[in-house]
Amino acid sequence: MASSFSGSLRGGRSRKFKAEINVVPYIDVMLVLLVIFMVTAPMTDPSVINLPSAGKSAQPPSEYIQVSLKPDATAAVKISGGKASAQSITTASRPELVASLRDLHAANPDMPLMIAADKEIKYDEVIQVLSEAKKIGISRVGLATR
Repeated sequence: MASSFSGSLRGGRSRKFKAEINVVPYIDVMLVLLVIFMVTAPMTDPSVINLPSAGKSAQPPSEYIQVSLKPDATAAVKISGGKASAQSITTASRPELVASLRDLHAANPDMPLMIAADKEIKYDEVIQVLSEAKKIGISRVGLATR
């Protein structure tokens, strides 16, 4: 008889527990925090940001070696700016371009190089000219846009 009462002490039903998280209190806390932040945000005084002043920028060079890459696979090399003569050397191949760059750099070792490429030139050709200039020993190289 004791075995017949074991399941029926609580009305014959066994109780199952729910394993759920009640999120309503979390939502209430988040809404209260949102209201607090919305009320206090306009009250805070925006601080002044002291930006550093720009130092003296480097002046662009007065004279430079300019390489103009053209879409027909030719290049024009000249010394531009300052009192330089506007004599241009047109090259038809990469070895001619490298030779003329080497000659101009030997005559003017401190002069930077400016590469101006046409918009139809592939980026790889500009990179090849940059690497050739580095091999020659030109350390200051700029890119010009048109």
